[in-house]
Order: sequence, then C-alpha cells, then structure tokens
Amino acid sequence: MATATISPLAPPRTPAGIGAVLGLIGFSAIVSQIVLLRELLVVFYGNEMSAGVMLAAWLLWTAFGSSVLGRLGTLRPRAVMASLEILIALILPATIFAVRASREAFHALPGEVLGPGAILLTSLVALSALCSAHGWLFAAGARLYASEMRVATGVAGGKVYLAEAAGSALGGLLASLLLVRHWNAFAIALFVALLNGIAALWLTFRTGPWRWTAVALLAAGVGAASPAAQAWLEQTSLVRLWRGMQVLTSRESYFGNLTVIQNEGSRTLFVNGLPMFTVPDVAAAEETVHYALLQHPAPRRLLLIGGGLNGSITEALQHPSLEHVDYVELDPQVFRIAAGYFPAAWRELIADRHVRILEGDGRRLLKQASETWDVVVVNLPEPQTAQLNRFYTREFFRETRARLSPGGLLSFQLRSSENYLSPERAAFLRCIYRTLREVFPEVGFIPGETVHFFAGSRNAIPEAGVLLARLRQRGLQTRYVREYFLPFRMMPDRMEQMAQVLHGNAATPVNRDFAPVAYYFGVALWSTQFNHAYRVWFEKLSTVPFGVILAAVAIAALATLAGVLLQKSPSRRRNATTGLCVAAAGFNLMGLEVLLLLGFQAIYGYLYHQLAILLAMFMAGMAAGSAWGLRKNVERGSALAWLQIAVAMAPGLLCAVLFLAEQVAIGLRFQRDYLGEALFAGMALAAGMLGGMQFTVASRMTLGEARRDGGSGIALAQNSSGLRAGTLYALDLLGACAGAVMISGYLAPVFGFAWAAALMAVVATGPAILAALGSRRKLAG
Repeated sequence: MATATISPLAPPRTPAGIGAVLGLIGFSAIVSQIVLLRELLVVFYGNEMSAGVMLAAWLLWTAFGSSVLGRLGTLRPRAVMASLEILIALILPATIFAVRASREAFHALPGEVLGPGAILLTSLVALSALCSAHGWLFAAGARLYASEMRVATGVAGGKVYLAEAAGSALGGLLASLLLVRHWNAFAIALFVALLNGIAALWLTFRTGPWRWTAVALLAAGVGAASPAAQAWLEQTSLVRLWRGMQVLTSRESYFGNLTVIQNEGSRTLFVNGLPMFTVPDVAAAEETVHYALLQHPAPRRLLLIGGGLNGSITEALQHPSLEHVDYVELDPQVFRIAAGYFPAAWRELIADRHVRILEGDGRRLLKQASETWDVVVVNLPEPQTAQLNRFYTREFFRETRARLSPGGLLSFQLRSSENYLSPERAAFLRCIYRTLREVFPEVGFIPGETVHFFAGSRNAIPEAGVLLARLRQRGLQTRYVREYFLPFRMMPDRMEQMAQVLHGNAATPVNRDFAPVAYYFGVALWSTQFNHAYRVWFEKLSTVPFGVILAAVAIAALATLAGVLLQKSPSRRRNATTGLCVAAAGFNLMGLEVLLLLGFQAIYGYLYHQLAILLAMFMAGMAAGSAWGLRKNVERGSALAWLQIAVAMAPGLLCAVLFLAEQVAIGLRFQRDYLGEALFAGMALAAGMLGGMQFTVASRMTLGEARRDGGSGIALAQNSSGLRAGTLYALDLLGACAGAVMISGYLAPVFGFAWAAALMAVVATGPAILAALGSRRKLAG
C-alpha cells in the first residue's frame, strides 16, 4: 500500500472555549511569575542576580514539565488538562506561603542576607510543583488541540504557543497595571485559582446546563470564602516572613513591597526586604548630612536623594546658611507610609518652609532641573541591585556635576571597615572611587565603618582642622559628629591606608549605566559572606578576558556545526538544526528582554511604571509572530534561516538603539519622554514577534504536518520526526534559562551590553548557518 503524501493543511478556526482555555495557560503563568518573583525578591532583597537564579529555576522546571511530564496522559487530554488546572489552583497559594516561610528553614533574621546556595535551593524547591504543572499544561494543551481540531502536532504546538503568548500579554498587562496595585499576593492567587477552576469545569462538563451550573457554584464558593482565606494566609505568612518582629503594615506599589516593622521602640521601613531607614537613628541621621555640609564653606541649597525621614533633614537645617532643601523619593508610597507610621518625622518635614518634598526619580530630577545645588547627598543603599546601581555610575556623576553650583559637591557613604578590608570590599570601593575620578577633578573621603566620599571641582578634599572649625562656628548640636570623633576618623595612618586601597590595581573597571560592574562587585561581596569558595569563582569570572569567553563559545559553535553537518540522516540533521535554532533563539530573546528592561531602567529610572507595557508588548509581539508563522503559505525552510539571521543581528541593533536613546534622553527636559517610551515599546514588540515567528516556523518544520486518513478526508495528527511539542518548547525554555543567568548575572554587568550582544550574535550564528544550508539543500532537491 502506498504511503500517503504529507501535505500542509490550513488549521481550522479555533472555538472560543478552546482558545480561552489555552490562553489561560499563558495568563496563569505570567501572573504567577510576577507575583512569585516579587515575593522571592522580598525574601532575597531585590537583587537582580538572585532574580536570574529564580527565573532560571522557573524555566528549568517548566522545561521539565513540558518535555518529561508532558509525555504522560496521552489518551485523555481533556482529563489531563482539567486535572492540571485544578492542581495549579491549589498550588499557587501554597507556593506563595512556602516562599514567605522559606527563611525559617535557614533560621534567618530580618535584615540577614541569605547566600546563593540558599537562594538556589529555595527557588528550586518552592517553584518545582507549580512550574512543572505549567510546563505539562503546554504539552497537554498541544495534545488537546491536535485531538479536538484534528490537526498536525506541529500546527497544534504553534497554535498553543500563539494562545499562550496572547494570554501572557493580557495577564502581564492586567497584573502589572491593576492586580498588583490593588490586591495582595493571596488575593491574586485566589483569582487565578478561580479562573483555573472554571477552565477545569468547562473541560469536564461538555453540556451547557451542567457546565454553567458548576461554574456558578464554584464562583459563589470562592467569593464567599475568599476574604477570610486571604486575611488568614496574609497574616500567617507575614508572621513567618518577619519572624520575631511586629509587622505594622506591608504594602505593594509599582516599585516593590514596603513593610514597616517595630522592634524595641524603633521602626524600620523595608523596601523589597532591604532596610531603607530606621527611626530613631541619630548616628545615621547626623553622618548622612553633616560631613557633606561641613565640607562646603557656606551651603545654601541641598538636594537629598532618599532616606530623609530618619531625621537627616532636621540635622541639616541646623546649618545657619542653609536656605532650601529638596528631598526626593522614587516611590510616593514612602510618604503615605510616613504619614501613618512615622507621624512625628513627617509632620516636622511638611511644616518646615525650607523643605520641598518631591515624588519621582532623582536622576530624572537632575536631568530636568534648571536650578543648581551646593550639596547633593545620595542617601540610598549600596548598589546591590541594578536599580540602585544607577546612582553610582559615571553617567549619574556627570549629570550631578552639571547641576552643582560653583564649589558644589556630591557626597554619599558606603560600608567599609575600621581595620581590615576584604579583597572584595576593597575592589568594590576602588571601582566607585575610579568612577568618581572619571568625572570630578577632586575626590576625597573620610574612612571608618562607613567611608564617606566627596566629589567636586573644588572643596572636595576634607581637612580635619577645617571641619572642626566649621562645626564650632556653626554651633551644631550633635552627638556623633563631634570634636573627638572627627580627628580619630581622619588620623593620618587611617587616611593613608584607605588611600592605598583606593589607588591600588589600576585595572579596576569604571562603573557605567550599560556596564554596571559595581553591581557585580556588590553581589560578589554579598556572596562571599557565606562561603569563601564563592570568592574564588567571582574573582576568576571577573578577571577572565572577554576574548577568551568569545573564543570558547565560537569553538563550541563550530564543533556543534560540524557535528550536525556530519549527520547522514536528513531527518536527524533537520531535527538538530531546528532544535539548535530554537534553543539559540531562546537564549538571545531572553537576553534581548533583559537588556531592554535594564536599558530602560538605566536611561529613564522608572522601569516599574513601564514594566507592564514592555512585558505586554513583548508577549503581544510573540502572539503576532506566532500567527504569522502559522500561515499556510510560509516557506518554512527559508523562513527559519532568515529568522535565525535576524536573531543573530538583533542584539547589536538593540545596543545601537539603546546608546542613541541615552544620548537623546540626556538632553530632554520634559516630564516624561513619550517618544522614548514608544520606542522601547516598539522594540519589545519587535523582539516578541521575532520569537513567536521563529518558534512556530520551527514547530511546523520539525513536528510534521497532517495526513489524510484513507478516503475519509479527516486530518490526523502525525509526528514524522519523533519529536514532541513539549520537547521543542523545553529547548526554547532551556535556552532562555541560560540566557537569563548569563546575560543578567555575568555578561551585562561585567563586560557591558555591547560585548554581551557580541556573544549573543556568536551563539545564534551557527544555527543560522545550519538553517541556511538546510534551506539550500531543500531547494536543490
């Protein structure tokens, strides 16, 4: 009997119910990801490298669920889908609770940073069940679509990818703009649980009356139980997260989680788990402003970026020459919390006519302002995150210098040591010092448990005698910045020891917006607190020349290229080519997403305002690209080759646009740069479209088409290559996992965006060559 000819069939129109259930896969995944990443960032203090570890764990478990668990339940896809929907409804609230309780397993106190091992273990354990279920759901959805719609596996995989992307776009927009702004994590989780429960009932009951009766009963039950369940889960989990502390309030904003805790008569505001300020804290309040103001002969105008509610502004106003203080906080929720939980400090600020309170980003204020300041004080935590790193870069220092009056100075403080400085701490301080020297003619310091830096065109080199004379002349009433402390901190041997640290190792890199190496040094410091073995790894990785890394990747790419070309079986060669294309595209597109988000944050400083739009546009682009890839007239072999070439070229193009956008943004003085926002949204849309097109074309090319069953004319699913939709999806996720870790945690901070883009181009070039050669063979045949 002759073998039936395999030919493509146009996929039939998807019924609304099936489309909604498939779209819910992406909706649930993206909403769960946003909620859980925010929760994990609070537990691990907002560090983006730890976020890279979390995202990698998410992608790994999703890949496991798609490729391994996705092989189960092949005979009853409706039952499998319904069961998984119910499982996700139950797991998400439990996962949030487990994340908040995870610090108990390590006996960690509030404010105590956990090490990389704890972060990896927590992420792998907490996310295992939920992410595996989401990955399995994709494979089950592809099987359900193929079975219900009688189409090929390749078409079904592309259709599910399209529906998932569309659901993710909707979920990302709804979660970021609405849900996280008005609901707590458990309220969002119960909402997602309700949607998944409805989907499970829709799949289980095929007849209308029974189906909608069950849905109504479920909605009524969840609505009745939800308020009490939310309150209990929220209160119990917060007690576990802040063990031993009294939680006064915990709120979500665009910028993260804000929590106020009370302990032994003091109150501390934590933002994403990092302590921002404590009231009362007289020592911190005095040292924040007095050293800087004493350094200036007659300061009239002060700009304080962050942390003004700890009493530092009251201390500053003791200086008789000071006429005006501008105090700016990025998150307006800080002021609302201050009014309720730090009322005395807040009333004092708003009642003083010398103080102007501003909501917004300090960098944007410096760019937009026409006035100048005599002293600018950055009172923020160290650059442990990419968001904080923006205030310690060469570009920020240039923006600050442009807004300093003649003789004005910039000041900030970083943790140091009275005696011994570890190599990691020394490298970190040296990086910041060298960055200051790139911009300011004079850079001075006062050593101690914290080292205070001063930078300006003049008046930046502190002298103990001058500071003491001004302290007495101005009649300052202080407890810690006193006559007997200043000479001790500025003893000649202590000054010389710090100078040797800061001037050592001329090869120390400069910290920049698009090469945030201080952020990497900060993570190295954080990591080596727990295991000195991390010191060796971070030191080795930071000193490896980029050329060595690029050569190693190029050699590996060439070896892989040769291995695929030596395959004699055309089907194996084709499978290997498309698999490599999908994995490389996953790596590059995740890298593009990381660079896009970090680039917007570095330039504009209000990423969380724009995050929803960028993520939604990326997922909308994936949906549009998937729809294009499913078109019947797409010639898949040549399309895959051209798309892979675009994947290789896209990182370089993105970097060029980022550098251009940075130069344009520096000169703008508008309240918001709508053109820049539209530009970034367009880049996110284009990146998403590229990913959606590439995956669906590869899926249809690799997973086979449909064939007619005898004379019945019914299209049956066939997998001619032996690959599964879940396996191809897993390759995409594994590539993205590697991209998340490599780009965000190593390449971008250590070598910068441009070199990261160069390596991404090399990663994608080999698969692009294979795809082009495969297309030529097909045309020749």
